[in-house]
Amino acid sequence: MNKVILSTSLYEDLAITMSECSHDHTFVLTDSTTNELCWPLLHDFMGLRSATHVTIPATDTHKNLDSLSHVWEELVAHGATRHSCLICLGGGMVTDLGGFAASTFKRGINYINIPTTLLSMVDASVGGKTGVNFKGLKNEIGVFSEPHATIIHTAFLNTLDSGNMRSGYAEMLKHGLISDNETWSALLQFDIISPDLQQLQTIVGQSVEVKKRIVEQDPHEHGIRKALNLGHTIGHALESWALRNGHPTLHGHAVALGLIGELYLSSVVTGFPTQKMRATVSYIHETYERLPFTCDDYPTLLELMSHDKKNIGTNINFTLLADIGELRLNQTPSIQLIEEALDFIREG
Repeated sequence: MNKVILSTSLYEDLAITMSECSHDHTFVLTDSTTNELCWPLLHDFMGLRSATHVTIPATDTHKNLDSLSHVWEELVAHGATRHSCLICLGGGMVTDLGGFAASTFKRGINYINIPTTLLSMVDASVGGKTGVNFKGLKNEIGVFSEPHATIIHTAFLNTLDSGNMRSGYAEMLKHGLISDNETWSALLQFDIISPDLQQLQTIVGQSVEVKKRIVEQDPHEHGIRKALNLGHTIGHALESWALRNGHPTLHGHAVALGLIGELYLSSVVTGFPTQKMRATVSYIHETYERLPFTCDDYPTLLELMSHDKKNIGTNINFTLLADIGELRLNQTPSIQLIEEALDFIREG
């Protein structure tokens, strides 16, 4: 498991991390948004004065082979070797794509993640999953590869809009659901619309620990790590559907809706308490927008779910809950129940 640093002194922590990671040349990867909003926070750091800066277009639509190829080309053009280091400064799109580029260039060079969005702090930059989208499918091509370190500095959240803050918070809600009642309850009481960033830093640290604890037990997702997929079977399908249909939505917003559907399945299939389901669903509806899908879209959504990497044979595989923190892995509800869950997202 890579080292995760909850940083209060970005320059100091980055200097120490780079000194521990031997490198002949440093590259910094940003997208066009983090280049404008986040790079200024590192611009004056002496340790990066001689670094080569690589920028790719922003948003998940550019998490593709073209952007990946551009990063590889820049590494080649500026003389990267097996001993070079790539610093990925950005959200989950940058850390996923940058991590994959580093992990495959010359069979692997060191990389350091500095996540700049709430989503990437609590999810994408921790756990060693890297990759790109392919043929309209999320993260279809990728590898498990740990960064040398992840530096989490919540001052970057000052650059974030409300939509992206809420996107990251959906993953924190998931972490609460798979951990314990106290964590889950505290998350439902936090105001992510007008957040207290000092308080948020504390619960970000708690959320990262939930993910770290699970990943350390199961690095390559053969068992307990599937807990982290709660909300994602339906959520990824909704995210892909939205992109195809001109209603692109942020990852966490789709996952939040996925949590609604998968908590419904949990209540029906594995006995998740109705009161806790309703409390969570109420918070999500107050915080996240609905997507304009209809029952006519169900065949497409089911087809997208059928491509999920967690599936076993032809069955659509879910992580469900019997209660807060009580996991029920490898659940395969019927198509009828999945359609009922989609109804519940739309109407519940």
